[in-house]
Amino acid sequence: MKQRSSSVGSWLGSALGLAPLAGAVASAAWMLAFGAQNSGVAAVTMVLVAVVLLQGAYSALQSVLWFRYRPFVAPPNPKWPRISVVIPAFNEGPMVERSIRSVARSDYPAELLEIIVVDDGSRDDTFFHMRHLRCEHPELVRLLRFSGNRGKRAALEAGFEAAIGDIVVTIDSDSEVEPDTLREIATPFLVDPKIGAVAGRVAVLNRDSLISRMLEVQYALAFDFGRAAQSVYRAVAVCPGALSAFRREVILPHLPEWSSQTFLGKPVNHGEDQALTNIVLRLGYDTVYQRSAVINTLAPTTYGQLSKMFVRWDRSYIVEGLSFAKFMLTRYRDRHRVLPVIGFVIGNLRLAMLFFGLATLPMMMSADLSRVLHASAALLVGAAFSACYYLRLEKSPRFLYGVVYAAYSFLLLQWILPWALLTVRDERWGTR
Repeated sequence: MKQRSSSVGSWLGSALGLAPLAGAVASAAWMLAFGAQNSGVAAVTMVLVAVVLLQGAYSALQSVLWFRYRPFVAPPNPKWPRISVVIPAFNEGPMVERSIRSVARSDYPAELLEIIVVDDGSRDDTFFHMRHLRCEHPELVRLLRFSGNRGKRAALEAGFEAAIGDIVVTIDSDSEVEPDTLREIATPFLVDPKIGAVAGRVAVLNRDSLISRMLEVQYALAFDFGRAAQSVYRAVAVCPGALSAFRREVILPHLPEWSSQTFLGKPVNHGEDQALTNIVLRLGYDTVYQRSAVINTLAPTTYGQLSKMFVRWDRSYIVEGLSFAKFMLTRYRDRHRVLPVIGFVIGNLRLAMLFFGLATLPMMMSADLSRVLHASAALLVGAAFSACYYLRLEKSPRFLYGVVYAAYSFLLLQWILPWALLTVRDERWGTR
């Protein structure tokens, strides 16, 4: 009976992996039926259906890749590399103490671990908490302090230059790693010398507000499903700043290029994680995802925090997407060059749909309200299916927050990408 239950659970888990594909197909079918009944907006509907079908085909490809994904497993009697964990902090307050302590309590061999915490000119009591942890763990913790705020890139650059580890792990100061996270994120480097960077799994630490609960589900879809698929062809597009690991020897020679990056004549201050990932990929190394390396991070809890975060992410997406486009058609790697291009094109349908939406806005504004509601319902149906993927990671009814997020995003976040495009040269961080 127990074996049968295990088989059913395995089958259900695999079925839930198809949830994003089912969502795309459901949206397309709903909108196709809507277009057939409403000839006045048939042309617009057909374009939307074509885009949804393209995304559905890509979801099918991602689902196939997702089925093939497996976390990396350490070989017997592994020779663990020396690791330097770099934590940049700015006005983080007591949270930085929790972050450092979580790393210090890791089950990674202490003699192979150092923790470098960089105070980026904080104006609060952040450095006080850093010193407290330095006194608690003098053999592990090293502190660097800037006299003024110089930005996250400068803080990370100082950390990379000070590091003595073969592997540099970057984590955010508002996050906590789990005890086995460092071992798990180091494992892929033991398995394959071609791996230059590893992305960890980002989960939500604070689940006490509607927004953070919605993001918990959205992170599972955006970060776990997508990166697991990308990992199969060894080209994870973004190794996140919240938790990533890099071969120090790969990054160090290119730090000056990275720290002095400009866009349209202005220094680039955000998107540092995607910029590092682009460097690793451009040099011909692989970037992979390690689901078992988990970090729990504080998510936004207010609309203002959420919108600022998404604007910053979309500006980075535009700038670093163009950086990737400069080399994606070259022979920058020996294999798997086509799938990253396909992912790039499908991802940029967002921009195409933005311009299409603006062009057809007058027509949609004059449309019958029922038609607009019908199209909105199609998106919600797709979101409901996609949100079921969260059930695979967490057996919890909280997956329903994914449906709520779809409506929330549709009504309140559609301005984010246009604004990011218009203000792409604005390098302000937007928080704190």
